[in-house]
Amino acid sequence: MGSDMNLITFEHNERLEKQINFIIEIDKVKNIVRKSLLFDGSRLENVAEHSWTISIMVILLQEYANFKVDIEKVLFMLLIHDIVEVDTGDTFLYSDERKNAHFNEERAAERIFGMLEPDQKKMFIDIWKEYEEGETNEAKFALVCDRLQPLIQNYVNKGCTWRKHDVTYEQVMKENIRIREGSEEIWNFVKYILQESVDKGYLAKNQPPKEKKE
Repeated sequence: MGSDMNLITFEHNERLEKQINFIIEIDKVKNIVRKSLLFDGSRLENVAEHSWTISIMVILLQEYANFKVDIEKVLFMLLIHDIVEVDTGDTFLYSDERKNAHFNEERAAERIFGMLEPDQKKMFIDIWKEYEEGETNEAKFALVCDRLQPLIQNYVNKGCTWRKHDVTYEQVMKENIRIREGSEEIWNFVKYILQESVDKGYLAKNQPPKEKKE
């Protein structure tokens, strides 16, 4: 996707010029459509809407973190974690493409955050990488809300995305178990709604192989 619009020039302040053009560039996330429906089921959400919702979620749900977190840092992570999708598009969590997504996302991060002056480029890339690596308390709790939102979306929309893409209960559990590292309480909630989804027919379980008759 990249940069294909007219950029602003401001010879009086090159740093401000770069910051404004960066803002114009990242506004493109509003055009990147995700696989999940809005909670009301009216349409697919875009990346900017996703980032806004999960930012509200971390403020609201921070009491359930397994540890104390710097909430400002968590918000920073969530507001920028999907900016790379300006170049890469949204990669579905349960697709084979996800295995190779990180290489493309790193190149996108270098280009997009590289629009800024070196100090701010480093600040944005460092926070983006911290989230991607998922080792700090802030990164772990940021992931909780990033993963929780589409699970709730699928539940209230009767498994729409799961059923459309033949996603199974086992896949969802495998890809989201890291929620437990950030919040045991929210992980317990996730397990509850996933079992409810199975019971209601929103999410299919893999059938065990039939035993061969002697």
